[in-house]
Amino acid sequence: MHWVKPSLICIVLHLTSTISNSEILPGISVCGKHPHDRIYGGQQTDITEFPWMAILEYNLPNTKHRFRCGGSLITKRHVLTAAHCITDKLVNVRLGEHNLKTDPDCEDTTPGLEYCADPPKNIGIEKTYVPEPYQSEDRNHHGDIAIIKLKEDVDFSNFIIPICLPLSEELKNKLYAGKNLTVAGWGRTEDAYHSDVKLKVELPVLSDASCSEYYKKFTVNISGGQLCAGGQKGKDSCTGDSGGPLMHLHRTRDEENWYVIGLVSFGTAQCGRENSPAVYTRVPYFDEWILNTLKL
Repeated sequence: MHWVKPSLICIVLHLTSTISNSEILPGISVCGKHPHDRIYGGQQTDITEFPWMAILEYNLPNTKHRFRCGGSLITKRHVLTAAHCITDKLVNVRLGEHNLKTDPDCEDTTPGLEYCADPPKNIGIEKTYVPEPYQSEDRNHHGDIAIIKLKEDVDFSNFIIPICLPLSEELKNKLYAGKNLTVAGWGRTEDAYHSDVKLKVELPVLSDASCSEYYKKFTVNISGGQLCAGGQKGKDSCTGDSGGPLMHLHRTRDEENWYVIGLVSFGTAQCGRENSPAVYTRVPYFDEWILNTLKL
């Protein structure tokens, strides 16, 4: 993870619509669920983990690394990612992927016990949206969030499921300082450092005061729309994507759902350094913009 590069973006104004949120967003009986936990020989498999994860494909003819930024499916038609991932080279979103080098992706090769994922889906892009505060040349990276509208609806399955948005007052107002959240992705940033297999890591969230104080030394102004996580040696969002989700598993008596709390935005030049957290866009801060954009 390092300072992000400028990118071409499209801007939208805050617009409203008479369409209700319940008509667009999946309910908690659908979003943020792992289809099942499959255990063989005491080892929990992970081929269905984080089935909302998306990886973005770019038209880059002179490189083998076409897949770079990450994102999260939030409706049957929309993917949430970082604004700095939106460029004129972005061509497709891939869903239902686990290992970029294998097709199909399988977990157990024992005859009769094979468990393989459906083929991943590559879907074209109808439009992209970025909020007005974001300016690619701004080193503060305020408003580093984007929505990709896909060209067609996605059919949900065991391997493609949307993640939940933190829209309740409880989740919108929660600060998570001192709590561990999970970031996942293929380790691909805008400069194509990567893993072929989907990875995950748990990271502690810093207080807003500690986050702001740390980044003052880089003359970066941390806003209310950002949060810091990480700072543990050898653990960072280098294992995730730019635009990938920072996630919270929310449990109630009746439900267990994953929510997207942050998006991988930027960090210092060397990831995984002790006491050097990365910065994430705080998703609840942009809930009104997200909901208005989903109705366009």
